[in-house]
Parts: sequence; structure tokens; C-alpha cells
Amino acid sequence: MLSARIRIAARLLAVAALAALTAGCFQPMYAERSDGTPGLREKLMGIELPPINKPNASREARVGVEIRNALAFKLYGSATGMPPTHKLDIRFTTSRSSLIVSAMTGLPTSENLGIDAQYNLVEVATGRSVMTGSTFSRVSYDMPGSYQRFSRTRAVRDAEDRAANEIAENITTRLASFFTAGT
Repeated sequence: MLSARIRIAARLLAVAALAALTAGCFQPMYAERSDGTPGLREKLMGIELPPINKPNASREARVGVEIRNALAFKLYGSATGMPPTHKLDIRFTTSRSSLIVSAMTGLPTSENLGIDAQYNLVEVATGRSVMTGSTFSRVSYDMPGSYQRFSRTRAVRDAEDRAANEIAENITTRLASFFTAGT
């Protein structure tokens, strides 16, 4: 009985010792730096987001504005950032496919919306590309009634907004990783 308690105490002591050794190794990603180098928040605020090039008044133009607005909020927390050190160019395509089609009406009752995006981070000072990547989002949506065109239009718009927000989240995560690790 006594040896079991001694083994448990020894294990707890070993865990505490390992925790103490690694305690100084970890830093929160968004923490302020004490050595004077800019933190992650300042680096992300230095990314310029030019408008996404899509035909005016098209559905894709609205999705492009939604992606850009979501990115601006995630990067800056407001409408503007700091003086730009980098520029983020984004290209994307959208797709829709019917998942379930009603046998009675021949109209879809459930569809899938997809966005495939490619992005390129360019350093403003040198004009060279420092990071490229791609991401995607797939969201499904239902139409409550096959003849309710306004509800169908709203379902498509909500799906586009959810997909655009997911694209912005994926890009923001990749940018934070780049500025933290440098790769």
C-alpha cells in the first residue's frame, strides 16, 4: 500500500517537473511582445485587402464583398488597418449542385454551394509573393417550398454568407500561422 502511494507521488513529481521545464516555452499567439517586435495583431493589421475583381452587380461580386468584409473584420477588428506591409490578392469560383430533387415537381429541395478560393500574399516593399494557398468551403441548404422563390433566394444568400465566412476564417488562420511561424 505504501509503495503504491510512493509511486503515485513520484509520478506527480515527475509531471510537475516536466511542466515547470516547458512553462517558459509557450506564448499566446496574440500576446503583446516585450522585446519591441510587433505582435501578431499588428502584423495582421498591416495586410491590405484590395477589392476582389468580379463583374459588377453579379452574385459573385456580392460574395467577393462578403469575403473581403469578413476578412477585414477578422484581421483588423474594424474597417481599416495600419499602413500596409503586405497585400492579399484573392481569386475564387463558386459552384452549386442539387443534392435532392423532388420527384413530383422536378425542382431541387436541397442544394450544395461551394466556393474554391486561391490567395496570394505579396510583400508591398519588394513586390514578391511570400505565401500562396488555396481553401474551399462547401455548405448545404434546403428550400422550404419548391414554389417559394423568395425563400429559395434567401436560402442561397445565407449559404453564400456562411461559405464566405468560412473562407475568411480559413485564410485568417493560415495568415496567422504564416506570421507566427514564418512559413
